[in-house]
Amino acid sequence: MDNSPLPFSKRNYQLMLVGLAMIVLGFVLIGLDGQPHGNGFLGLTLGPIVTLAGFIFEFYAIFAKAEKR
Repeated sequence: MDNSPLPFSKRNYQLMLVGLAMIVLGFVLIGLDGQPHGNGFLGLTLGPIVTLAGFIFEFYAIFAKAEKR
């Protein structure tokens, strides 16, 4: 067992940052929709899909096992 004071490995934290970037990108895409009230393709389709993918990626990043050396 690793005696690191951090609960996750460096790889987990890197993956979490990627997931967070995906979530932020999804919300930015929703905000960039030019249609009123976000009723266009970006606001209703692409943005939510990217955001959901980011959350799913976050779960993967949290549960990913550290590589053994």
